[in-house]
Amino acid sequence: MLTEKVHIAVPTAFFEDESLNIQGTISHIRNLYKQGVKSVLVSGTTGEQHSLNLQEKMELIDSLEQEEELIRNMEIIFGVASIRQKETEELAEKIRQSKISGIMLGYPPYIIPSQEEAVVYTKRIIQLSNKPTILYNNPRRTGFDLSEKSIIQLSKIDLVVGIKDAGDKEKIERIKKGIHRQGFYFYAGGEVGLAEKVSYGYDRLSSIAGNISPIEISQWFAKILKRQKISKQESKTIENILEQVYQGNAIVNLKKVINNNGLPLGICRSPIGNN
Repeated sequence: MLTEKVHIAVPTAFFEDESLNIQGTISHIRNLYKQGVKSVLVSGTTGEQHSLNLQEKMELIDSLEQEEELIRNMEIIFGVASIRQKETEELAEKIRQSKISGIMLGYPPYIIPSQEEAVVYTKRIIQLSNKPTILYNNPRRTGFDLSEKSIIQLSKIDLVVGIKDAGDKEKIERIKKGIHRQGFYFYAGGEVGLAEKVSYGYDRLSSIAGNISPIEISQWFAKILKRQKISKQESKTIENILEQVYQGNAIVNLKKVINNNGLPLGICRSPIGNN
């Protein structure tokens, strides 16, 4: 199972011609590992998931597999999603044969499946990957909102460890009432409104700002979870970090900071980063 309360959703590196820079991506992960990060999400939304084709995702997995120290000592979660289920199935089968720790299973953008279709899709991908799975509900980006009934139904699958961005306070409360098992977690996607989300049930973090300040973000989140007092200085530090990331486009801002720190994440794939 996935035991870390925080994972860093890492950006994907691209060269100036927008081709995939695998080593740039891995260099960033390696740098996070050296700072004490124990879990990362690769090819999630922050990794510009739907701009990557199936072959690029396969190559990324192959390269991660060669990083023995990282694979052995980190929880590496891989984002799995595609507009076409057939491609998602191929990726799941590839991951099943790998040492990837788990998957974050997203839903197809644009096509808006029914709840029944989404549940069948979910069960099929989990069966093929045979990995601990975080469901990823992201209606703002996909147009599809996994219902509380579907979430409760899918929570009965042993490999489903939690859900990212399940919904608002009322929806979370209804989901919690319907789930009768231990070890099901609610992941907040990013740091915006984090304290409020924790107050109504979110208990894990898929971090974006942790790409540039992993120690500070992890310590801050731990204090929020434990309802501990956060000093004025700590609050100011976090405020500055979040402003650096979230004032504008977060992925563009992250890459700018990380590039300036000497790690080659390069550009975003257009139209992201157009100005």
